[in-house]
Amino acid sequence: MTTPFTDYSEFEIWFFTGSQGLYGEETLRQVAEQSQRLVSTLDAADAVPVRIVWKPVLTDAEAIRRAVLDANSDDRVIGVITWMHTFSPAKMWIAGLQELAKPLLHLHTQANVELPYGEIDFDFMNLNQAAHGDREFGYALTRLGIRRKTVVGHVTNPRVQQRVGTWVRAAVGRHALATLKVARFGDNMRQVAVTEGDKTEAQAKLGVEVNTWAVNELVALVDQATDAQVSELVDEYLERYDVVPELRPGGERHQSLRDGAAIEVGLRAFLEQGGFGAFTDTFEDLGGLKQLPGLAVQRLMADGYGFGAEGDWKTAVLVRAANAMGAGLPGGASLMEDYTYDLVEGKEAILGAHMLEVSPALTSAKPSLEIHPLGIGGKDDPVRLVFTADPGPAVVVSLADLRDRFRLTANVVDVIEPRAPLPHLPVGRAVWHPRPDFETSATAWLTAGGAHHTVMSTAVGLEAFEDLARMVGIELFVINEHTRARDVENEVRWNQAYWRLASGI
Repeated sequence: MTTPFTDYSEFEIWFFTGSQGLYGEETLRQVAEQSQRLVSTLDAADAVPVRIVWKPVLTDAEAIRRAVLDANSDDRVIGVITWMHTFSPAKMWIAGLQELAKPLLHLHTQANVELPYGEIDFDFMNLNQAAHGDREFGYALTRLGIRRKTVVGHVTNPRVQQRVGTWVRAAVGRHALATLKVARFGDNMRQVAVTEGDKTEAQAKLGVEVNTWAVNELVALVDQATDAQVSELVDEYLERYDVVPELRPGGERHQSLRDGAAIEVGLRAFLEQGGFGAFTDTFEDLGGLKQLPGLAVQRLMADGYGFGAEGDWKTAVLVRAANAMGAGLPGGASLMEDYTYDLVEGKEAILGAHMLEVSPALTSAKPSLEIHPLGIGGKDDPVRLVFTADPGPAVVVSLADLRDRFRLTANVVDVIEPRAPLPHLPVGRAVWHPRPDFETSATAWLTAGGAHHTVMSTAVGLEAFEDLARMVGIELFVINEHTRARDVENEVRWNQAYWRLASGI
């Protein structure tokens, strides 16, 4: 299912086919028929989650410019796919490409899969010219400095469909950022460096609006939660989770569960009334809240909202984008933090968690709903969901402000079962092996200045974040199985030089 405010059925991707009038009406009719069949194949693919809309074949500069402007002005359109079926002289694309404000995917394909060797004549060659038509188009894109994703192969190939689908999901993520409002309850944790950031630049670069509200404005809505609303939520908790006896009705700490439910009622009301898709809080400024929000935050992340702890709005933004990109897929996205290590040689692993706020979307098991003391914040013991993330591939990504730009740092990881039970760790948690190995990944992360707050995504992987970074024009530093320790420092320096040059004076 999609999240409450990520409805994939609302979006469209427009498909532009390039040709020219030189070939005559009969050839252009065949171009249109073949490109429509190609679009139908893409549109029907399970891997492509958004409707692909065919547009009439483009054969001149004014038609191209008008099609681009129409795409720009239509809020349903989150991206454009282009394919040069025949040879479409690229100079006639310049005016349109310079106007393009939506993400672009260049699909390098052709109508047929196999060459009909025994039947090929020059009429066939005249019609099927994508092999060099797309090269002409690719040159123009590079000459103009147009950011795009290039996908090569026939549209019936599952890998091609998967790569197109991943780009589509990244376009949904970009749209989520461009329309995102973030509510900050309080400021950043005092004296912490990496949670700071330029909110004005974030709005200019990503489109997100980040503003602060007094936590007691939230408290007012929490206090308005009715007994009926709280009881309804408690019933849901009892059905969905293994609630410990002390929190169940009649238990000595049942009121704490009701207090946690009231926080969820009030927090959802605040976010919905303000149109917010992400939020932050901090244990240093809880106002009249009875406990640090734990359960409510976990459930909201599982519903698709973004969240960052200790005022970390950049991580809240990233969790929201990851949730939007992964909507409808198995797994999910969550705030995560590298906490401590297993340094047994040959078995090195990272234990990630947070005080309370890890999304249950990372597990397919039934979480336990528990209450435990929290040594910071000065409030009542908070309720929270306790579980271990499912094993499997994942990616952990941070967003850091490097003063002159934002940097995404991404590490591909493999979530594993803990080597032993964790009976005394009452939080949502994940254990993983980072690629290519612990020493290289940690060295690379530290050298790149990756943040200690991250988003862990088990729904979408590295390619989606690569596509998203390209769309919004920010740096991505990748750590994966191909990373070599001796190359990391140079890559960080080269990236710094490139992005400073690319940003201009």
